[in-house]
Amino acid sequence: MSTDEPFVDMEIPVKSNSIRLGVDIGGTFTDVVLEKAEQQYSVKVLTTYAAPENAIIDGMHQVCAKAGVKPAEIDQIIHGTTLATNALIERRGAKTALITTQGFRDVIEMRTESRFEQYDLNLNLPKPLLPRQMRFTVPGRVNAKGEILVDLDRADIEVVVDRIAKAGFESVAVGLIHSYLNPKHEFLVRDVLAERCPTVSVSISSEVSPQMREYERFNTVVANAYIKPLMASYLGRLEDRLSDEGVRCRIFLMHSGGGIISIRNAADFPVRLVESGPAGGAVFAAHVAARYGLDKVLSFDMGGTTAKICLIKNETPKTRRVFEVARSYRFKKGSGMPISIPVIDMVEIGAGGGSLAHVDSMRQIRVGPESAGSEPGPACYGRGGERPAVTDADLVLGKLDPDSFAGGSIALHPESAEAALTAQVGDRLDMTTVEAAFGVAEVVDETMANAARVHAVENGEDLGDYTMIAFGGAAPLHAGRLCEKLGIQRFLVPPGAGVGSAIGFLRAPFSFEANRSVYMKLSDFNAQRITDLLSDLEAEATGFVRTCDAVSPILSEFKVYMRYSGQGWEIPVELTKAQAMNPDAATFKARFEEDYAKLFGRPVAGMDIEITVWSVNATTPPEKVARVMAIYGTAPAVASGRRQLFDPASNTYIDAQVIDRNTMTTGQRATGPAALTEAETTIIVPSGRDAICQPDGCIDVVTKGAAQ
Repeated sequence: MSTDEPFVDMEIPVKSNSIRLGVDIGGTFTDVVLEKAEQQYSVKVLTTYAAPENAIIDGMHQVCAKAGVKPAEIDQIIHGTTLATNALIERRGAKTALITTQGFRDVIEMRTESRFEQYDLNLNLPKPLLPRQMRFTVPGRVNAKGEILVDLDRADIEVVVDRIAKAGFESVAVGLIHSYLNPKHEFLVRDVLAERCPTVSVSISSEVSPQMREYERFNTVVANAYIKPLMASYLGRLEDRLSDEGVRCRIFLMHSGGGIISIRNAADFPVRLVESGPAGGAVFAAHVAARYGLDKVLSFDMGGTTAKICLIKNETPKTRRVFEVARSYRFKKGSGMPISIPVIDMVEIGAGGGSLAHVDSMRQIRVGPESAGSEPGPACYGRGGERPAVTDADLVLGKLDPDSFAGGSIALHPESAEAALTAQVGDRLDMTTVEAAFGVAEVVDETMANAARVHAVENGEDLGDYTMIAFGGAAPLHAGRLCEKLGIQRFLVPPGAGVGSAIGFLRAPFSFEANRSVYMKLSDFNAQRITDLLSDLEAEATGFVRTCDAVSPILSEFKVYMRYSGQGWEIPVELTKAQAMNPDAATFKARFEEDYAKLFGRPVAGMDIEITVWSVNATTPPEKVARVMAIYGTAPAVASGRRQLFDPASNTYIDAQVIDRNTMTTGQRATGPAALTEAETTIIVPSGRDAICQPDGCIDVVTKGAAQ
């Protein structure tokens, strides 16, 4: 960790009856949730791109007014943001240099041998984050065992550092070959940079991602360096603005692995924030799954810019250690920038309420990934947008009330939505405005359904056995149709679904996962070396958590990544603490073969097994969850009105009841077609389904006859 960190982590204890604030900055809306005495208050405000902290301050004042508290009374703030992701996608980071080993300057440009679109003869590979003239090399060489073959001379480093200083770089990434085994040379480079360029931000790969595979590791440290000054500036401004408002509490950040880290650690390792918002959503869905005792859940989070789909088994989101950001080719695996950090495993696609629709050269309707965002927003916002978005289609199809969108804070203009759909889709395909709107909605729903199918197949799962949990401002509008396409019989919409990720931040534990690559074959099993390695990783991870929470007990979760000799990729194998601290080759083999058989049908006899990556996740205990006994009453919910809702089955508008969600009591049932309205979203109940209000306020939408 760097020592020049400007942030001040104040050791202010959090009271048992504390007031906590969760803030999620999305591509369209900034969601703010305040929790006080087990009561939640929430608002959605439009994201302010130029200064994201402005939306946070605005939302904080609104939600404090709702709760009847002053900002100075807030005891804790937990924040997640898409700023890091957007900076990488839009290439808006700092002027960054890479220092690497001689002969490896072009690793991030050469990528791997994989072609993500095998039959495209005109395939264009994504450009690396840093062009070649921003990549520098130094001599010195460490081998695959961590042994120094060629020492690195300080004078050679100084020559390179002086060139970097003269060129005016703001940030430097250091990625040397095999530094995950022996970081001595990277430490030396960092020392020289600190002496000769004290104002330059520095990231070294042996701290950011100490794992094998130089392409992924170099990309990760470059990405960290690229966004580090931007995130440090933003987090500093946020602290200052909150201080000006009288807020003196500690600020924490949600990280991609589903836990919380301090603002200081977030500033050092901002690459760990890349999937922070979606991770909060997965934690939120897992919390709901635990309340209902659901072992198989499909988390469906659809906001203004993207949709996120995640599988949750045994009330825990699946995780992985490498993911891609900024995929450039139809969201194909391999077309993005690999980031090697712990992350919740999910598929993210450009299908949100603000996703823009157009007609391509084949006269097909396409939706996304380009989004209208909040500036100017969909055409119906009346803020200058002329191209139709999914929200425009939803409005025309009757899913949204133009007078009560976002709790009435944003007035929608149906005539603008109709004009945009007609001009950009209808006229080009000889469709009516309604047909164009239905076409846009069907395309985005099928895109999401297809992504869910592929994700399930890749994980060996049958979605017919799953329950969907839908949240995010747009998900309850589309969940019913998505369930029809996927053959899912039941979906739940929790209270606060429109701001689900922000609520998830408040449910997340303090946690940090430490990884390290140390290659070992089971035939060369060294129990003492394993015990020492896992103990070191446990101490490292626990140290990070203690910077956030000095008193809570800390649990350690152990995982190793294993493969058969000759295979290119590993599978994660979980170990108990007893198995990790008393390592035995037979136990490791049995656990690997068990998990391998689950994924691929059977183990492979007669082959040696390798371990490549070791991982320890330190976490505070999960929040205790009270179980909910589902109730299925027959008393009808009271409708507050009726409106015309487009029905895909009959391809026409049908009369649907409108029900205020807040008026439904436990066991009450709304028969579809219906629209259940609330401040942040609307639940569309299709024909053939019923919606039942459960004791905790969840709306349980089931196929008629499935639950009586």
